[in-house]
Amino acid sequence: MVIQSPVAAHTRKTDNLTTVDRAERRDFVRQHRTCIFGYNRRNDGPAMTVVYYVLDGDDLLISTMAARAKARAVKRDPKVSLCILDEQWPLTYVQVYGDATLEEDFGQAVDVLRRVIDLMAGDEVTDTKMHQIERMAREENRVVIRVRPYATFATPPRHVYQADDIDTLTHFTSSSEPW
Repeated sequence: MVIQSPVAAHTRKTDNLTTVDRAERRDFVRQHRTCIFGYNRRNDGPAMTVVYYVLDGDDLLISTMAARAKARAVKRDPKVSLCILDEQWPLTYVQVYGDATLEEDFGQAVDVLRRVIDLMAGDEVTDTKMHQIERMAREENRVVIRVRPYATFATPPRHVYQADDIDTLTHFTSSSEPW
């Protein structure tokens, strides 16, 4: 049995096109925890890395080390892309574009790192582990990348969940929509 992702389950046909509305795209971002973080490199093409994120209102927060390339890139150019991933197959995603800032408050870095570890562990970290998280944040010089979304795309990816789906499978271009 194949389970459809939240985006696939909430798509609707409009003029023979399948769309996901603004609220559904935001819900998808709220219901997931991993994304591909894309940023412009100084040389060569764009860079992409898979990261966990947590939310602060509509903002996405990413824990990273200050010495990492993504932190340095955000200082150079705040325009980033996030491809929010559904963790079930077949892969569904929502593309988000945002303006990123680097935040260097140690207390915030510890909090975001703890929240990310909670996600990774699938459970809240006990208070007895907080000193280890603080030590890790200090030793790794952890910072927070805050991404403020401003745009997304209106269409989800198309999938074949069963062989008969190819009878109605459509592909078309999408447009950027306000976040």
